[in-house]
Amino acid sequence: MKTSWYREPWAWLVFGLPFVSLISGTTFYIIANSNPDTVVVGDYYKKGKAINFQVSKVKLAQKLGMRFALRTEGNNLIIKPTGIEKTFPLLNIDFVHPTLEARDFKLTLTPDANGNFRHYFEEPIDGKWKITLSSFENKWKIQDTIGLPQSEFIELIPDPTKVQ
Repeated sequence: MKTSWYREPWAWLVFGLPFVSLISGTTFYIIANSNPDTVVVGDYYKKGKAINFQVSKVKLAQKLGMRFALRTEGNNLIIKPTGIEKTFPLLNIDFVHPTLEARDFKLTLTPDANGNFRHYFEEPIDGKWKITLSSFENKWKIQDTIGLPQSEFIELIPDPTKVQ
């Protein structure tokens, strides 16, 4: 006596596995294309060429003797120049979060009477940040990765190996 094909377990295995893989593959394809990764750079070649240009800015900061110290007191950010004895009319500071592009922000600060740069945040900032300090003319820059909050001053010194 012969049984119907749909009563055989091997028939369901032969037809079921390709069907399940087709459905799961389609699902993964839709998920991958609807949620793009913001960390990945689209034009990596141009980005790599730009890094070489940025290294020269860090080397200029190193040659000029630029150094800064940074700390946070509650919601206050304090950056003081510790290198050369020069006053800066403006200082650009870029805060880049390593994974969340929506949290990135930029500041342009002027010095107070003591020559320190201060900023008050509405909410405390914490976590890991890539910080870039640069002049208003963007001739030199200093980059570093730090964890915030910082109760003690940390030195930000120009290091060409930390260019991002």
